[in-house]
Amino acid sequence: MRLLHETRLFFIALQFFTRLPIPRWVGFEAAWLQQCARYFPLVGLVVGAFSAAVLWTALCLWPPAVAVGLSMAASCWLTGGFHEDGWADTCDGLGGAVSRDKALLIMKDSRLGSYGALGLVFMLGLKASALISLTALSLPLTLTMAVLAHMGSRLAPLVLMHTLSYAGDAEHAKAKPLATHIGGPGLWIGAAWVLLVSVAAAGLTAALWPALLDTLLRALAASLLAGALACVWMRRWFQQRLGGYTGDNLGATQQGVELAMLLAALAAAPLGAG
Repeated sequence: MRLLHETRLFFIALQFFTRLPIPRWVGFEAAWLQQCARYFPLVGLVVGAFSAAVLWTALCLWPPAVAVGLSMAASCWLTGGFHEDGWADTCDGLGGAVSRDKALLIMKDSRLGSYGALGLVFMLGLKASALISLTALSLPLTLTMAVLAHMGSRLAPLVLMHTLSYAGDAEHAKAKPLATHIGGPGLWIGAAWVLLVSVAAAGLTAALWPALLDTLLRALAASLLAGALACVWMRRWFQQRLGGYTGDNLGATQQGVELAMLLAALAAAPLGAG
């Protein structure tokens, strides 16, 4: 029964963040929204694997710039642009020098402002540039880091949910509904998924591309450190400006940490990696 319940929680998380259909037998209970947060990194594994598969397939037909664009479009389609929307709304709300209440009001507005548009352009442009550059260095490294960046970046919102209070409209969160808190055990379970897949990726690299192992380990260490620093910085930013976080801020954190991880992996990978 415990395994069945955990399987249900994974499917609820998958339904919450992707367009993928889930079996009817899963059902739904409001309490599961909080519990399923521990599986956010596993949702990242699914999204990252899908994006990596599209990238690998597209590279058989088009140059890296086009293949990367298609893989990013594929991940946005799969998630409905859920996190990108949070990034844009956060940029709009916190980009200017406005009060806390005004910032929360702006983030609830569905219209895209100047800060949000600029934030999306720079974030997506930098992410594409990092992936294109990584592809020029090593395709196996790119595919691996694309998956791990999706996973690691979905662990970061759990840190916010565990350490900060929800700053948005509580009734709005209940109506949507949203996961707004995760306990310590759930946070550590989420971290364990990231660690487990990282170790598996290192083992697979050692078996298939032994010459690439050292590069992967450096890129992985750098990306995890950069992701942690980005998470800490964004947590501090939200705490100072809002006294907590909103659902948009969780999406923005995922996007910011993913970008930081990709940029760090690129910086750590030497030129001419296999």
